[in-house]
Amino acid sequence: MMQKEFTGRKMAAILVAGFGVVVAVNFTMAAIASGSFSGVVVENSYVASQKFNGWLDQAERQEALGWNAEASRLGDRLALDLENVPASATIYAQVRRPLGQADTRELTFVQTGEARILSSEALPAGRWIVRVSIERGDDRWVSEEQIG
Repeated sequence: MMQKEFTGRKMAAILVAGFGVVVAVNFTMAAIASGSFSGVVVENSYVASQKFNGWLDQAERQEALGWNAEASRLGDRLALDLENVPASATIYAQVRRPLGQADTRELTFVQTGEARILSSEALPAGRWIVRVSIERGDDRWVSEEQIG
């Protein structure tokens, strides 16, 4: 059996093909990453780190309230199923798109049952991030979740 000679051209072709694959994968991953980044999480990470313990304390106070609100779609409306929320509490909701165009809306609600409220405004189809804020006096509960 006769073996073919391994030349410099074959080696150059192997190197070009190998590095070509690496470069193509890097450009593809960079395009995917930059297209899916929705923005800055915090403006200044040092300042955010200084506030972290306060955020933990606030989360513990919120947990102690025992309140909860689960967001879901009910037709073209946003429904909030409430748990242990006092009737005297004020409920706010803001929805925004997770990616792409900046589309932010404030919603108002009507009572549909003892533990469910429904948005007065229609919510267009698609993915939304729902931020719910419930306040009563100095007590405040905040939650953020995605619906689609």
